[in-house]
Amino acid sequence: MDMSKPTRLADLLRHNQAYIPAGISSANRIVDPPIAFVKGQGAYLWDIDGRRYIDYHAAFAPYFLGHNFAPVNQAAMDVLSAGDSLFGAGVSVIEGRLAELLCTKIGGAVQKVVLLNTGSEATSFAIRLSRAITQRKHFIVMQGGYNGNHDELAVNVFNSLEEIGPRVSPGEYPLRPLGAGTTIEDTRFVHVINFNDLESVRYICRRYPIAALITEPILQNIGVVKPQAQYLQGLRRLADELGFLLIFDEVKTGFRHALGGYSSISGVKPDLVVYGKAIANGFPLAVVGGRTEFMDYASHPDPLRRPFLAGTYNGHPVAVAAALRTVQYLAEHEKTLYPAVEALGQRMEAGILKILSKYGMKGCVARQGSAFACYLMSEQPRDLHDIIEKHDFRMDLALRRGLIEEGVFFIPIATKQCSISAAHTEGDIDFTLEKFEKVTARLMK
Repeated sequence: MDMSKPTRLADLLRHNQAYIPAGISSANRIVDPPIAFVKGQGAYLWDIDGRRYIDYHAAFAPYFLGHNFAPVNQAAMDVLSAGDSLFGAGVSVIEGRLAELLCTKIGGAVQKVVLLNTGSEATSFAIRLSRAITQRKHFIVMQGGYNGNHDELAVNVFNSLEEIGPRVSPGEYPLRPLGAGTTIEDTRFVHVINFNDLESVRYICRRYPIAALITEPILQNIGVVKPQAQYLQGLRRLADELGFLLIFDEVKTGFRHALGGYSSISGVKPDLVVYGKAIANGFPLAVVGGRTEFMDYASHPDPLRRPFLAGTYNGHPVAVAAALRTVQYLAEHEKTLYPAVEALGQRMEAGILKILSKYGMKGCVARQGSAFACYLMSEQPRDLHDIIEKHDFRMDLALRRGLIEEGVFFIPIATKQCSISAAHTEGDIDFTLEKFEKVTARLMK
């Protein structure tokens, strides 16, 4: 068997495609033009052909502290060196330390947590938990939101108007599974509405026994779609009035925008909250948290009221150690780190807007802290319908591909958010803006 390492992109693609469908184990990583990264450090990536890029993708946003952040990596290695292995039975010291830190530092509605491996596992358990608590089956999701890859939630992330129809309010949209093989069209427990639409929440709740509404507090899988004034507060009031649980999917927003997640910025406390990605700076760990009265259903004395929670790798010591050090570091540097990254975000936003204006391009920048999206439309979107109807997808892709040629990596998928890390510098931002203008000028000729 030839186990030699491919050294060129073409060779690697040919090799992987012989053993993996499409050569990649996640559909989200398939990009055009193809690329293969072999090293990441701080704010930079290197591809298999030796080219360096300033990275604004951050592997779909976990790397808030930058790639291969030494203190976090060292914490993971220390666990292995100490022999703190995966035991598979009994209570774990390290997961208790992380749980205490999270409940202490996040505050608000997070009084107890459970540790899992991925955001998809965590959102799945949050839905299961909400059903156990409310004894209801139906739930609400957002058109354009992504809450995991399991059957019930892998729906309606990005669709055409032909698939979902025009904007309706109040009302719901037809279910559109992300792929084949799901049972979603048979269950009918999932109800899709638009973000920033409170009337449709009430509309759905009048027709079905809703266990939960799950949403990203900012939709960050179709760019950066912010909640309008009083929208999240309105969801909180409706949840209290109508008896469903409000679940915030903070897999992307948690720890990147504030130590307490976006719920601490908005002042709105969800009943359950899900974290992932930036919580462990690239190591696989996710969290479901909430008030004690809700979380204790996971150990309910009545097995008929207890949602099943299990996983061999839940609370894996290596990932937990990485998360523990990440959260500690964020807490230690909270007063300087978040303002510094906000300043970089402001610098990027102002620079892009200046370039768009200079070349007469219709566009805007939607940004929350380190996460930003450049929409080629006159104003920031309120929901997916705005993006579908108004955004220039062709030019968006052309910009991204042009930037990659110039050594700046915006993932070449239209509308996807970009992520600045604490490892980026003003020089990185200025270099990026220089290349953004170069590409824009070329495209506008």
